Amino acid sequence: MAGHHQVQAQGKGKNPRPNIILILADDMGYSDIGCFGSEISTPNLDQLAEQGMRMTQFYNASRCCPSRASLLTGLYQHEAGIGDMVGNFGYPGYEGYLNHQCITLGEALKINGYNTYMAGKWHVGGEPENWPRKRGFDRYFGLIDGASNYFKLVPYRNNQPAPRMALDDQLYTPPDTGFYMTDAITDHALSYLEENKSKKEPFFLYLAFTAPHWPLNALPADIAKYKGKYMQGWEPIREKRFKKMQKLGILDTSVKLSPVDKRSPNWATLSQKDKEMWDLRMAVYAAMIDRLDQNVGRVIRKLKELHLDDNTLIIFLSDNGGCHEQIKNQGNYIHTKGITGNPDSFDSYEYPWANASNTPFRLYKHWVHEGGISTPFIAWYPSMIKAGNINKTTAHIIDIMPTLLDFAKGNYPKQFKSKDIKPMEGTSLLPLLEGGKIFRKNPLFWEHEGNRAVREGKWKLVSLYDTKNDKFGPWELYDINADRSELNDLSRKHPDKVVEMVKKYDSWAERIGVVSREKMKRGREKD
Repeated sequence: MAGHHQVQAQGKGKNPRPNIILILADDMGYSDIGCFGSEISTPNLDQLAEQGMRMTQFYNASRCCPSRASLLTGLYQHEAGIGDMVGNFGYPGYEGYLNHQCITLGEALKINGYNTYMAGKWHVGGEPENWPRKRGFDRYFGLIDGASNYFKLVPYRNNQPAPRMALDDQLYTPPDTGFYMTDAITDHALSYLEENKSKKEPFFLYLAFTAPHWPLNALPADIAKYKGKYMQGWEPIREKRFKKMQKLGILDTSVKLSPVDKRSPNWATLSQKDKEMWDLRMAVYAAMIDRLDQNVGRVIRKLKELHLDDNTLIIFLSDNGGCHEQIKNQGNYIHTKGITGNPDSFDSYEYPWANASNTPFRLYKHWVHEGGISTPFIAWYPSMIKAGNINKTTAHIIDIMPTLLDFAKGNYPKQFKSKDIKPMEGTSLLPLLEGGKIFRKNPLFWEHEGNRAVREGKWKLVSLYDTKNDKFGPWELYDINADRSELNDLSRKHPDKVVEMVKKYDSWAERIGVVSREKMKRGREKD
């Protein structure tokens, strides 16, 4: 377990301390890469999966900021200061930035002898004093804020400035031509790997892509690969993915495909123009994932070039499920007229394609049903991890910190910069990577904007927040071993189990500082 190892010296001996690359996709659904069922071309991620481990019940925290907070700290997001998003709501745990009762992966690995680099999306603190360089990363390039056009920095909401990018501690402005966010993030990541080769210490690289988060922007050559391939509509895509997932062993035979979301129109009734519009949306989305995978390939090739591929752990996952959000000419978003995919467009793929992304599950990013919190997870380290391993152990994004510290033979501090640091909530997955099993002492919990869940063994208790009436929805109970798609609510059949798990949820929520939606609303009204 992290904290019980002595730090080993890096050197040219037989087993130098390993390097670590943590790759995070943004708003990518459970079935969106080839090795998890997709028709999208992802040969590099597929190769990592074939040579490593896939975890089929790995969970995130359902939304960008909360997942990043938990990933970086090993705590539930409320404990780290991101109880909601990056706004300051005036309550402890809801400050909107990583507080100083937590330590980041950058800080933890740095004090344990690693050089630390980050390239990509931050989104856990917008003020310069909360940027990556101030939270343990030696070098940084990427997007400070939540979303951006992939070709240029332009405002996407009315009465708000353009999103910000930074290079180390300084604001960065992309060149007028030749810039594409996914490629640029990788360019800087590769430069950091090149920089590190002259140093004796191992490296940690946090590579946080913005793809495939809206807006739908992709390079023409990538779009051309997919345009027309989605004219069959979302129902056949979901069915084909579902069958492939079962064939691959990602889904057990007990899993059923959830019904198509009722908000998805009947494909057969759409006009040819509308079909072409929906096809283009999904083609651009697929192109963005294709380009992400191409850049993962660039990282792998750089490792081989530097002769580091035999001593580098690579982990890949997504921060939440597919995103249903409608942004084109909606609400406070700036209206645009560009053709979907090009630099002047501002569009998303909405409910129907997000439903396909999250095959076979229900719901999306923001909710804590399986469609919102399930992530494809890949771990690759050939000298330790058995090739082709598909592991069904339940795990959570809070487990990343203890896993990486255990892997690095590092210690987790009780204090950092004269501040007491909260103990990690997660469990090290190193035994799984080594082919063994883990023991988890406590259930796993979720809370995001009133959506709540508990996972303990085969049981999952989950509640959907009713935003229309501003109240908690009823608790639903599912046997995930028999019903991963959450189609058969057993709460009436097992009322004692509901009561037992609700008590555990309430105790957890009080301990970590969850603020009720009613109290949050009163605070907003007071403001």
